[in-house]
Amino acid sequence: MAQTAGCHPTGGRARAGSAGRRTSSKVLDSPAGVRMPQEASDSPKRIGGNALRAAVLGANDGLVSNFCLIMGVAGAGGARGAILIAGIAGLLAGALSMALGEWLSVQSARELYAHQLRLEGAELEERPEEEERELRVIYESRGIPSNEAETLARRIVRGNRRTALATMAREELGIDPEELGGSAWVASVTSFLLFALGAAVPLVPFLVAEGPGAVIAASILAGTTLAGVGAFITRLTGQPPVRAALRQLAFGAVAAAITFGIGRLVGTAIG
Repeated sequence: MAQTAGCHPTGGRARAGSAGRRTSSKVLDSPAGVRMPQEASDSPKRIGGNALRAAVLGANDGLVSNFCLIMGVAGAGGARGAILIAGIAGLLAGALSMALGEWLSVQSARELYAHQLRLEGAELEERPEEEERELRVIYESRGIPSNEAETLARRIVRGNRRTALATMAREELGIDPEELGGSAWVASVTSFLLFALGAAVPLVPFLVAEGPGAVIAASILAGTTLAGVGAFITRLTGQPPVRAALRQLAFGAVAAAITFGIGRLVGTAIG
């Protein structure tokens, strides 16, 4: 069997990235007539795919990074024009960087999964007995009696090759062969748009005002949005929304205070 970064507890390969699925107690009839536990996600579509992760991280990173950048320039005594230029530049640079990084990350994962599938397909052709044994061990680890697990593994591995490869991909590698980790372009575009949206939030007050009033308004608007993002994340994590919102707000406030203070020191030193 091909070597990968880690080993499955039952002798198979480690489940890679977000493609791994949690097991449940749901039971379905197998092609061999043996009833077996099926791995299933919590919903028909896996919760928290690449696009959702990119959206949450993009919005949060855009908001925090540009808010801190704007506070640093404002702390240095920058005029409204300088703050707007810095904020817009930070928005574009950050959004492009996030989009490129997300595309490379997801595309690299897809290529890795595709390579693993090719290796698995070759193993099914060259060493079907070994693959049959690995699948049997996996099923036994889920509580299926040895004789039934052996029958099921044999039926799958020695049956339709496409079905066998899809089964081994899910059971041994933790990969959904239909998705391969999701679309790199969807994750990239989502990351770009949500980063830009988050980064635009602290810029809004400076479009219509300047001076301390704009700084205060930007701080209030950014803080409210940060708290909202923190509370929204709890819909996915199941954590208390108030605690998550306050934590998000605290982190953002500390980061902005640090950059504002450094900007004030630098502005005073070179002013």
